[in-house]
Amino acid sequence: MPLIQRQAPYPHWEFTDPASGDQLRLVPERGGLVTGWVCCGRELLYFDAERFADPSKSVRGGIPVLFPICGNLPGNRLELAQGSFPITQHGFARDLPWAIRLLDDLRGVRLSLVDSPATRAAFPFPFELVLELRLAPSALAITALVQHRLEAGQGPEPMPFSLGLHPYFAVSSLAAAALEGLPPRCFDHLPMAEADTASQLARLEQGVDFLCQPSGPVRLLDREAGYGITMQPSAPLDLAVVWSEPPRPMVCLEPWTGPRGSLASGERRLSLAPGEQLSLSCRYDLGLA
Repeated sequence: MPLIQRQAPYPHWEFTDPASGDQLRLVPERGGLVTGWVCCGRELLYFDAERFADPSKSVRGGIPVLFPICGNLPGNRLELAQGSFPITQHGFARDLPWAIRLLDDLRGVRLSLVDSPATRAAFPFPFELVLELRLAPSALAITALVQHRLEAGQGPEPMPFSLGLHPYFAVSSLAAAALEGLPPRCFDHLPMAEADTASQLARLEQGVDFLCQPSGPVRLLDREAGYGITMQPSAPLDLAVVWSEPPRPMVCLEPWTGPRGSLASGERRLSLAPGEQLSLSCRYDLGLA
């Protein structure tokens, strides 16, 4: 079977691609989290297993899912016509249990999250969020389907949301890491101000957190290991966030649909009427540096 439940080094599901032997590790009970991606014999994701073992701490590693917001909102409140709702940074999807099953073509897995009383306390909408993770030759293709479900007695209010992925990529060291394909200007999340991208990249070893809108693929290079990972964004999942947290040997290269505070500011806010759905996609390719 390509999808097997394992207990070591921590309880997880292991998917193995029958054609290439590439693998994914997944812990659906912890936010639909991908904890490992072995591609061409190389583990590409950074994952702090010791921190993961303590559920009271936020995850550092894998590919957390950001929904229904990316970043945070003013006062950690979601203001809607239905009222004011408390919502924490990056939303609740990364904290809740998801369902998992094989894709019909056996080339990957399907993760799904449906609204519940717990989600309605922060986000008063009936929804389903599906992630399809498909292994391709030297690549991981991710498709997200967001649906504003219809239900009896439902009002006409549209469902606003943002979606992001937060992959932690392992690097030999921050000194060995470099990025290509970013625009000259970005938005620095630390002072919340525009900045020069080159100056941010020069500070990877000190720690960065910035957002930009590239016009095409973005490549993360590990010059010591001799390989690169290329993010192939696709609108509207086409903003790029770069984050480093020294001394951890990792760089996050994240696709987002909207900037921090999008649901409050309206900038790049996505919205679905009851019964509507939207498909979003992103792809990561492994290649030589």
